[in-house]
Amino acid sequence: MQAIYEKRNEDFYCRSCPDHATNSMGYRSHLHYQIELALLFDGHTQATVDSTAYDIYGGDMIVIFPNQIHDFRTVAKERYILLKVTPDLMPELLGQFTGKLPASNVLRGVSDDPLLSGLMHSIADTYYGDNPLKDAILRGYLLAFFGHLLQKMELRDVQTADVHVVGTIMNYCSANFDQPLSLGLLEKELHLNKYYISHIMSDKLHISFNDYINSLRISGACKHLINTSLTITEISEIVGFNTLRTFNRAFMKQMNCTPSEYRKRKKQEGDIHRKPFSEKNVSPKQ
Repeated sequence: MQAIYEKRNEDFYCRSCPDHATNSMGYRSHLHYQIELALLFDGHTQATVDSTAYDIYGGDMIVIFPNQIHDFRTVAKERYILLKVTPDLMPELLGQFTGKLPASNVLRGVSDDPLLSGLMHSIADTYYGDNPLKDAILRGYLLAFFGHLLQKMELRDVQTADVHVVGTIMNYCSANFDQPLSLGLLEKELHLNKYYISHIMSDKLHISFNDYINSLRISGACKHLINTSLTITEISEIVGFNTLRTFNRAFMKQMNCTPSEYRKRKKQEGDIHRKPFSEKNVSPKQ
């Protein structure tokens, strides 16, 4: 299955799911610049990260580094806290996340670690709170959390040259996906051979250039569909598609529905705000 590039505008995102009824972790293959991690309190998730398969159970934590391709498949409904964090928020730790990868993406029994588990709860509670100093408090919690977490993980160096090239390609495409893009244009703008770019995307991102650009454009289109009253045709043009037919075909391929159906569903769902996690809401399964 081809991977979707997920482009988020916010530097930090948190989702807490204190029950089994909604918001399962299931999500098809995707990648992004953020660090993504989830602590399960119970349930069962199967995940694949860069072709390595994992089973995650209550008490376990999965940690995804930037630009690792991953997917989640719910086996038994989960209770969990999920975080997505832009590594730029923590410049003190940036080198750990951009130049290394974990030997294993899963840590077992994290819920038994009072410091890590407690910090996860504090992060979620602060995220959902209205403290005027929330951003500063969150950054402090995140530094403490990841500083402690990285000590528990075995990290290995990655090929710096390839990582740099992938980052360069992704950053350029992310900033210019609404403009006409081609391998030839990237060759000219980035001073990289277009066949090398194609190879890197296939080898490292496991996605073709065209599908990658379409993923960026569909991600942008989804935001317009939710947050604006622009017509489908207007959105198609804004995010860089040449024709409405091409846009509809790419949208259906990625989202398994039409743009109109997506907008209608999101409107019906509305904004759902989860209550914050606290020790009284949930406790690790014994």
